[in-house]
Amino acid sequence: MTLFGGIEAGGTKFVCTVGSGPDNVLAETRFPTTTPEETMGRALAFFDEQRTQHQIAAFGVASFGPIDADPASPTFGYITTTPKPGWANTDIVGVLARQYGAPVGFDTDVNGA
Repeated sequence: MTLFGGIEAGGTKFVCTVGSGPDNVLAETRFPTTTPEETMGRALAFFDEQRTQHQIAAFGVASFGPIDADPASPTFGYITTTPKPGWANTDIVGVLARQYGAPVGFDTDVNGA
């Protein structure tokens, strides 16, 4: 069974999951959206723990924005000019891709819902 990591990156909370689809979620955690460093650190800690039990083939992120969702853009995967304090120009996709070497899909939280 192919497993995926998912992040719903909301302006007030992050939801991280591992599963094969919406009807097969093996693990989930939720925590407040604080600073990029703290919030992404918590997401990475969750996925690090899950990777001790599961092989995660790829990740999908649905994020508050505005975001750059154009794969041809040099800032693909970034939260761009958001009014959320501290989050402008945050490279969410790059953090996951560097940490896990896996493909990362990226879209808005509105489209991800």
